Amino acid sequence: MVEGMNIDDLFKIVLVSDPKVHPNGLYLAYTVTKMDKEKDDYISNIWLMDLKTRERWQFTNGGKDKFPEWSPKGDKIAFVSRRTLKKDEMGAELWVKGIEFPEERLIIVEKGGVQNISWNHKGDKLIYISSVGEIDEDVKVIENIPFWFNGKGFVYNRYDHLFLIDLDSGYREQLTHGDVNVIFAQWSPVANKIAYILQEDPLKPYISNIYVLDLERNERVKLTTDNFNIVSLTWDPKGEKIAFKATDLSRGYSTHYKLWVVNVETKDIIPLAQQIDKDLVNPANSDVRGPSSSKTIQWIDNYIYLHLAEGGAVHLYRVDIRGKFEPVITGDRVVEDFTIQRGGRIYLTIMDPLNPPEIYMYERGNIVKLTHYNDHFLSKKKLSKPEKFAFEASDGTRIEGWIMKPIDFSEGEKYPTILEIHGGPMTTYGYGFMHEFHVLTSKGFVVVYMNPRGSSGYSEEFKDIRGKYGERDYKDLMEGLNYVLEKFQFVDKERLGVTGGSYGGFMTNWIITQTDIFKAAVTQRSISNWISFYGTTDIGFHFAPDQMGRSFDAHFWTDETVYQNYWEKSPIKHIKNVKTPLLIIHSEQDYRCWLDQALQIYTALKIRGVETRMVIFPKENHDLSRSGKPKHRAKRLKEIVNWFKKHLKEG
Repeated sequence: MVEGMNIDDLFKIVLVSDPKVHPNGLYLAYTVTKMDKEKDDYISNIWLMDLKTRERWQFTNGGKDKFPEWSPKGDKIAFVSRRTLKKDEMGAELWVKGIEFPEERLIIVEKGGVQNISWNHKGDKLIYISSVGEIDEDVKVIENIPFWFNGKGFVYNRYDHLFLIDLDSGYREQLTHGDVNVIFAQWSPVANKIAYILQEDPLKPYISNIYVLDLERNERVKLTTDNFNIVSLTWDPKGEKIAFKATDLSRGYSTHYKLWVVNVETKDIIPLAQQIDKDLVNPANSDVRGPSSSKTIQWIDNYIYLHLAEGGAVHLYRVDIRGKFEPVITGDRVVEDFTIQRGGRIYLTIMDPLNPPEIYMYERGNIVKLTHYNDHFLSKKKLSKPEKFAFEASDGTRIEGWIMKPIDFSEGEKYPTILEIHGGPMTTYGYGFMHEFHVLTSKGFVVVYMNPRGSSGYSEEFKDIRGKYGERDYKDLMEGLNYVLEKFQFVDKERLGVTGGSYGGFMTNWIITQTDIFKAAVTQRSISNWISFYGTTDIGFHFAPDQMGRSFDAHFWTDETVYQNYWEKSPIKHIKNVKTPLLIIHSEQDYRCWLDQALQIYTALKIRGVETRMVIFPKENHDLSRSGKPKHRAKRLKEIVNWFKKHLKEG
């Protein structure tokens, strides 16, 4: 029997992620994750595939295994686990397991976690990043900011540092020290050198630099000059140059990520493919991603491979040292993780609106699907295929959107419709798989989503709405909705709902202060007051000045104009206009948009007598809808569906 997507189908979707190809192309390691409803937990293990026979088997059985990394000879895999730790205990473990003689060896347990594993070229040492510093369990005496961070908790005395461990002797050494954070590191492919990205000023986390540590000479060299926000890097095969992905912050956080190459000896920095006015990232939204440590920029042979966001799609491109930029994999899809074999064969995870990520192989223009973990499950499901539309906004700009019909659609009928608004705002909707959208269409709702101004995937000017939240982006959404009402006669204009999370939550709050056309709204992990957001959240002290004041120095106390913009753009200022019934969903430990944002708007609406309901999820953070406890994710969806049923159907 074929049926629509149910809320509990979330537990049936298999999350396939993080493919890593063997150095000689013999095997592919990847991670398979499932949500266990009874244990209310994620179960993840590493699998191997023989690339000649396509036979695959489960390689680890720890239930908490992820982030596989091949040794240079391909005889071992290092990975991260939590096998010996209790469910709520901090930390992670570093393990190594052989291929031919598959004995597992626990290398170290780190209370500060283990991330970003990288082998040296001889295969006898590893580096990784772990948090250092103690946090008071009782009274907290705080002298630093940020004082907490989403997904980490209190961090005022904790910093992410680089460690080296010798696999033969067990010798462990901390390679960086001080009040700084290492955000990425990679060993040279041919020498005893390590390149790492360092945030040196906690008050300016948007500035980062590349350092190279020569272990033989015990020397550190700084390669960049405090003018980049660098997020990833990769060595060239000879160990002479480093390609890195960064923004120059010319438009603050709205600046596109672009590509540069720095010579390790001369420190000369060369910009590559700067003419491309698109983001070199994967900003696509999805709620079915597994854990990944996949490198988002890789230098293989003569090419540097990376993502390119194009509208609602994410493609794979490559560029050579001369700056020739060319597509590798395009189409109505989202390229997720990728790993490249010498010679150009590519293994990658790809998703589209009807298919969660699976592993594919690309070679000489041909794409072959290698895994089918979700095929049988999806064959029993009737899914609504999104229809793309585009319209011309009132200022002449082309805006893209998609509409999904309910699965029981009948010609001539009108259906309640929900406008979904993505977060960011510098992310995108389009060709990512959204379990949430399929649940709503299975319940008889039309789902509409768009990429208004502020979204990634378009020009830098399109992306830059600093200081103008609630202006052009609001017009794009409302004009897009009017376009949908005119073009698609099955949309019932008397039964409209709106929802979104993070920036989408801010925009939901903003919309209901500006119009009464929506009969119900659901705001999630939202912002309601930019002034309190500034001082209570992990990124508020630098994100709010940039996005509200168009400068990292535009604090709301600097002048009256800046203060007025912070306040004018706060939905709480306009709360007297709200009549729309509102469901508020927030996480208790959301330090990105703290709980106070929900409490303020809830209290104000209750005082005003507007129908309001608030659901707070304990021990969850900003990423509830993507990586929260499985039962909480299901509960969240039930609350959303029931709210819209009540107000758009039963009402």
